[in-house]
Amino acid sequence: MSLLSPVAALGRMTLGMLASFGRVAIFAADVVSHLLRPPFYPREFLQALMQIGWFSLPVVGMTALFTGGALALQIYAGGARFSAEAVVPAIVAIGMARELGPVLGGLMVAARVASSIAAEIGTMKVTEQIDALVTLSTNPLKYLAVPRVLAATLAVPVLVAVGDSIGIMGGWIVGVQRLGFNSAAYIKNTVDFLEMWDITSGLLKGAAFGFLVALMGCYHGMNSGRGAQGVGKATKSAVVSASVLIFAANYLLTELFFS
Repeated sequence: MSLLSPVAALGRMTLGMLASFGRVAIFAADVVSHLLRPPFYPREFLQALMQIGWFSLPVVGMTALFTGGALALQIYAGGARFSAEAVVPAIVAIGMARELGPVLGGLMVAARVASSIAAEIGTMKVTEQIDALVTLSTNPLKYLAVPRVLAATLAVPVLVAVGDSIGIMGGWIVGVQRLGFNSAAYIKNTVDFLEMWDITSGLLKGAAFGFLVALMGCYHGMNSGRGAQGVGKATKSAVVSASVLIFAANYLLTELFFS
């Protein structure tokens, strides 16, 4: 019997993971099914848009600026081994637009927004405010989850676009001030090698990441345990699950877009 215990534990873990995936999928389907059905709550949507979009702009911008600068230094150091320093502008622009801009922007939003949403909704559950919404004949999913998911899906691509621009600017600053590139030549190489699909694919990734971040925040908030410990666990689970899903979705979308 002891020999089968590890197998049984592995089976229980696998079944638990599959059950969790199923619950998240059902929750996501419920949210999507309510997106276009009344009633709508524009005030909640606008508040979520400000919280997710506008107030996340500083952290996304600072992250992109330093990432673009560091990327330029790394590419220059690597390219110098093969006398290929001239590729710095093109690779910085393509790397920021395709990968680093969407992924880092999504992770920063996940750290800031998923935790906030999970804590807010989890606290509402603990203090029985969600039960009060049901008593007032208001669908909690429609009132709490749908505006936040929609706002994140629309706001994160805008953050990604801004982050791409700031990241490319960071690479330009380092390239011109630190590495000795000619400013006009650097900008020309960036424009010549950066294609529209590079930008569009990053914005589509941003929309997917925003959807996942808000979805995880709402899901773990609505399923949080009772008390402060339950809210804390829901907050941690929201950030971890959103971050892992961003990396998984990034690979799948990259495979779809560029395979």
